[in-house]
Amino acid sequence: MADVDALVDVNEPEFAAALATVLRDLQAQSAVQPELRIDPAYGPVLYAPDGSGQGLTHPRGATTGDRLANLADQVQEWAVEALWTAGVAAVWPHCPEHPNSHPLRATVVDEAAVWACPKSGAVVARIGELERTPR
Repeated sequence: MADVDALVDVNEPEFAAALATVLRDLQAQSAVQPELRIDPAYGPVLYAPDGSGQGLTHPRGATTGDRLANLADQVQEWAVEALWTAGVAAVWPHCPEHPNSHPLRATVVDEAAVWACPKSGAVVARIGELERTPR
């Protein structure tokens, strides 16, 4: 599992808290889990079991909800690639309204970062509050 405490050491406590929130959802509903490393040149990088990595950015000047949804989108991109590489359904998080057809979308509703169905717009959960599912 990713060690988000390492981000606090690089003076990014807000980013660390946001990443911990998103990773809680990944841990609850994904078969693949990242290893977080801090690269001196690139900053935080999520590594997949196959060794591939994806850097993470934290946009400045946006609202808290927008920053969290943006980070969730980046982690989702990492997860879909890692799932595909692992040979399992490359959908995360699963949409409960449309199983195995598309992932939920990270967005902002009423200033809160949420996971929503991209077809119906229905909000499934706040980011960080997805229910644990069997893998």
